[in-house]
Amino acid sequence: MVVTRSHAVTRGVRVEVKARYSQEHSDPGRPLWFFLYTITIENMGQRPVQLINRHWEITDGNGRVEHVRGPGVVGKQPLLGPGESFEYTSGCPLPTPFGFMKGEYQMYIPAADEWFDVEVAGFPLRISDGSLN
Repeated sequence: MVVTRSHAVTRGVRVEVKARYSQEHSDPGRPLWFFLYTITIENMGQRPVQLINRHWEITDGNGRVEHVRGPGVVGKQPLLGPGESFEYTSGCPLPTPFGFMKGEYQMYIPAADEWFDVEVAGFPLRISDGSLN
């Protein structure tokens, strides 16, 4: 199984991604390839931060780009104190066996009434060579 990774740090917030192909959720005959990604968000700063919104840019193997925006992640808007982290797993269906995702989270610092964007570094979505058969 191929696991792809990325990480980025923006203003003391670290975002680490691990993505993998999910054969059990895929149906290449449709065509549908499904990828799972697990994201860990860690507050390495000195003040609490809250994840408010997300934005994904998803590119499939045909070059088609889709933008996905919405509140929070997996139905939550986690508030992370200094040193705290939040981990979640979600999925991405594609009409091709490979693609690419990148994005950002809109964060809020309650103590400063300040907003900023945190980078989610781009990561490939791809199946292992053995899964092509």
